[in-house]
Amino acid sequence: MPRVVTAEMDLEIWSPVDLILQVAATRHTPLAEESLTLRQGDREYTPAEIVDQNGSRLHRITGEAGLLELRYRAVVTGPAAATEPRDLETITYLRPSRYCQSDEVFAQARRQFRGLEGAELLTAVEDFVASSTTYAPGLSQGTDSAVTTLMTGQGVCRDYAHVVIALLRAMDVPARYTACYAPGLEPMDFHAVAEAYLDGAWYVIDATRLADRRSLVRIATGRDAADCAFLSYHGGAVGLQHLRVDAAWMTGAAADPDLPGGVDDHRALVRIG
Repeated sequence: MPRVVTAEMDLEIWSPVDLILQVAATRHTPLAEESLTLRQGDREYTPAEIVDQNGSRLHRITGEAGLLELRYRAVVTGPAAATEPRDLETITYLRPSRYCQSDEVFAQARRQFRGLEGAELLTAVEDFVASSTTYAPGLSQGTDSAVTTLMTGQGVCRDYAHVVIALLRAMDVPARYTACYAPGLEPMDFHAVAEAYLDGAWYVIDATRLADRRSLVRIATGRDAADCAFLSYHGGAVGLQHLRVDAAWMTGAAADPDLPGGVDDHRALVRIG
């Protein structure tokens, strides 16, 4: 399943800043090609790469004042290698977090999904969030949480993922947040989904239903959006001037026998490949 993913980002830096970026495919993703450039005028930065416990790759620089141009491109050749879930991992993803307050939605979840478990529970949560939330770009805030989204009934992919995660954790199902590239996504952008732990494996839940889950390319995984931001910075001032993301099947991939066919059945158990 060859896919090409790209990201372009122009950042106006007004004062020296500690800049942390998460746009690269994870360490476990098989790549035929990959390039990441960070340029500021005639200067090209060589970022420090930091790999977290999930294989997410963070790239860090100390940026100086001026316009910084980031360009990323990767050719993904196949599914990512499966990793063995760790005990601490499943414990961590049962706990409430900044944007996924499972303790605050506990009563609602227990009432809404009483008696459900396993794949049936995952489907019920996905159906509920999909039907009760309106996809509304520009109407939610970066500080909105699962509780906020449940009250307003609107948001974007991150908000859908946060609600799914909070409800599943409240039902004692480990759930985590994943940022990804999503071929076929409309409108195209960085995408976010939830993953639920069931019978020893992690399965994707995308209540937006805007992309084929079988096509996703993992960028970062964590408790919620706070762990997976494509851009974070400390000690300075930065403005995002331009952002363009693209993800597509590689030219000629339609003939690939491994290319997913048909429609992604949201009730099916799917792992990120």
